[in-house]
Amino acid sequence: MSHKVFIDGRHGTTGLKIDERLAQRPEIEILSIPEVQRKDPAAKAAIINRADVVFLCLPDAASRESVALLAADNGHTRFLDASTAHRTHPDWVYGLPELSAAHRERVRNARRVAVPGCHASGFVMLMQPLVAAGVVPADYPATTYSVTGYSGGGKEMIASYEEPAALPAAMTSPRFYALGLAHKHLPEMQKVTGLDAPPLFTPIVGNFAQGMVVAVPLLPRLLPRTPGPEDVHRLLAEHYKDQPFVHVMPLDATPALDNGFLPATTCNDTNRAELFVFGHRDQILLAARFDNLGKGASGAAIQCMNIMLGLSEDSGLSR
Repeated sequence: MSHKVFIDGRHGTTGLKIDERLAQRPEIEILSIPEVQRKDPAAKAAIINRADVVFLCLPDAASRESVALLAADNGHTRFLDASTAHRTHPDWVYGLPELSAAHRERVRNARRVAVPGCHASGFVMLMQPLVAAGVVPADYPATTYSVTGYSGGGKEMIASYEEPAALPAAMTSPRFYALGLAHKHLPEMQKVTGLDAPPLFTPIVGNFAQGMVVAVPLLPRLLPRTPGPEDVHRLLAEHYKDQPFVHVMPLDATPALDNGFLPATTCNDTNRAELFVFGHRDQILLAARFDNLGKGASGAAIQCMNIMLGLSEDSGLSR
């Protein structure tokens, strides 16, 4: 059976990756719109209403406009939105099926799924099970930081790194950004984890194309029952034990490190996420490593599509 798919925003970073991954799958028919009609609402409405699945790889306002083109009597077209427009919207399902059996079932039955943000994916995978289990209280003053490749910034940032013959000295080092502390992923980080307040989040972009590590420090003395790294690791390992794409690494992670370093690029070109627990009785550090263009974007979108269409969850995806 063929499934008709339209990638709205096909020429953006995420759209290109989705197109590349789906092009190898014979059961997927990719619908396209002629270049001259890309900004014609009637032409776009016609193709959206033909599709079984529409990926929205657009700015927030444009994503909302495309959803509004769905005919009132259309009962078959499903949306997967990679923008931030609908991630906390009550009518949209958050596309991280690994969070629970109920989350996966909601994705399976959804007409509208919001694909998680890349930074948010790592934070949510680490923190949501701990908050749900009461290991981390909802009022905990959470902090997180993330090191990511520049591809997460889209075409403009990619060009700023790749087009110059020589980079300015300031761009050769990692750079903090979003220093107004109002990053667009904060609302979903708070809502999906169940925290009372958003975390203090500091993202960092590095001089490498793709890959990321999201880190979350915890202070056991501020947590109920003062858990140790072993307790936190045991809970995460149990929570994710049957998940094909989320792997909780051994508590002694030495074999997975590079001479004691944790590179951000190890999971590139896969839909794999690796979760680490480091620390001792006084301090714990959680870390999630994955491809910001994979489990952090296009891979997560395709994984959700597979579930929604009743296909094998790992179709077209590498672990």
